[in-house]
Amino acid sequence: MAAKTSRRQRKTIGRVMHEYKHGELKRSKRGRGGKVKGRRQAIAIALNEAGASKYSSRRKNRRNRRRTERKERRGETAQQEREGRMGARSRRHKTHGAELRKRSRAAKKAARTRKRRGH
Repeated sequence: MAAKTSRRQRKTIGRVMHEYKHGELKRSKRGRGGKVKGRRQAIAIALNEAGASKYSSRRKNRRNRRRTERKERRGETAQQEREGRMGARSRRHKTHGAELRKRSRAAKKAARTRKRRGH
């Protein structure tokens, strides 16, 4: 028999499963592992994030909860982005000049040479 989950845990599980159903649930924290394909894997992630998994500890639960709440406040959960809440997409995908500041390999080499020669 499954353990009884709290209202908050059910909400978190629902959000994660929603992300899975819409193909937005990522395998790793930064999404480098690709999207989750299997339903069982999605359920495992949902239970873990909600703190309802038998492998969760109270400390990890608190940390994950704080992280989720921060994302929800900023409107950065995949669900919020999809639904267009709080202008999440526009804020998240802005580059703050980072792309403009990146140098090519040749530019880096030229800068090193100038520095070495004292210019």
